[in-house]
Amino acid sequence: MIPLAPLRVSDLLSGAFTTIGRYWKPLVGIALALFGAATVVMGIGVAIAFSTVAANWDDLTGPGDPDTAQLVPLGIAFGVLMVLGVLAYLLASAVVQAAVPVVLQEAVLGRPIGFGTVWRRAWSRVWAMIGTVFLVGLIIFVPFVLAMATMVAAVIYLVTLGDTDSVLPLLLSALLGWLALTPVAVWLMVKFSLAPTIVVFEGQRPVAALRRSAQLVRGDWWRVFGVGLLAYALASMVGYLVQLPFQAMGMLPGAFEDPNTMGEPSGGEIIALFAGFMVLSMVSGLVSQLFSSIFPPLVTGLLYVDLRIRKENLAQVLTEAAAQPLPEQYGPPSATPASGPGPAPA
Repeated sequence: MIPLAPLRVSDLLSGAFTTIGRYWKPLVGIALALFGAATVVMGIGVAIAFSTVAANWDDLTGPGDPDTAQLVPLGIAFGVLMVLGVLAYLLASAVVQAAVPVVLQEAVLGRPIGFGTVWRRAWSRVWAMIGTVFLVGLIIFVPFVLAMATMVAAVIYLVTLGDTDSVLPLLLSALLGWLALTPVAVWLMVKFSLAPTIVVFEGQRPVAALRRSAQLVRGDWWRVFGVGLLAYALASMVGYLVQLPFQAMGMLPGAFEDPNTMGEPSGGEIIALFAGFMVLSMVSGLVSQLFSSIFPPLVTGLLYVDLRIRKENLAQVLTEAAAQPLPEQYGPPSATPASGPGPAPA
C-alpha cells in the first residue's frame, strides 16, 4: 500500500485513498453503523420534540403573542436532545477514531481484516481514545478559557462600575492574549496529533500517548502541520461538495410544496416541510461525516508510520512482519513502541 521507505506527501495521500479503496467495507461499515445510529437517535429526538407542540402549532404561529408556556416542553425536549446527541456522537467518533488505526495496521502489511475484528479491537481501545481526545482538548482550550474569563471579568467590571478608562486597557490586553494564544494552541494540537494513533498502534494510555506523540513530532512539526492541514482541507472540501446540493434544496422550499395548494400553508405542512429538510440535512451530514472521520485519521496514521520509518528504522520491521503473518488476536510488530517488545493489544 505504501513504499517501505520515508514517505512523500503524495505517498501519504495516495496511501490514505488506497486504504479507503481496499478496506472500505470495515471502514465505511463501522462509521456508517455508528454515525447512522447517532443520526437515528437525533432524528427520533427531533420527531419527539416537535410532537410536543404539533397540536398547538397554529396557536403558536397565529396572530398575537404566543403562549410561552407552550414552548417550555419544546425547549426541554431540545435540551435533552442536545445532551443525548453530543454523547452519542462522542462515543461514535471515539470508536471510529480507534477503528481507523486498527485497519491501517493491517493495511500497511497488506493483510485483510474483517468487520468483527475491527470492531473488537477498536472497542477495546475506545475508553483510552476518549481519554486521549479529552486530554488534548483540555490542554488546548484551557488557555482560551482563561482568556475568556478575563474578558468576561472586564465586561462585568465595566457594567457594574462604568469605569471605561480602566476597563478598556483590560479588554485590549485580554484580546491580545486571546490572539497570542492561538499559535500556542495550534502548536500543541500538532504536537499531540499522533496520540490517537499511538493509543491503538502501541496500546498506550492517554498520558503516555501524549508523551510519545511529542517525541515523534519533535523536529518535524512543520511537516506534520502541513500534511495534517492538507488532509483536513481535502476532507472539508469533499464534505462541502456533498452537502451543497442539500443546502440548495433548503433554499428552495417551493420545491417541496404542492403547486395546487392555495393560501398559506398549515402548521402541519410547515412541520412536514421542516422535518423533510432536517432528514435531508442529516443524511448529507452523515455522508460528509463518513469521509471526514476516516480520511484525516488515515493520513495522520501514515504520518506516524513515516516518522517511525525515518527515526526508528520501522521499514525493516514492517518487511519482516509482512512476510510472516501473526495470529489474528495480535497486531503487527510494527504497532509496538520502539522502547519495548511485544505485540499490540487485541
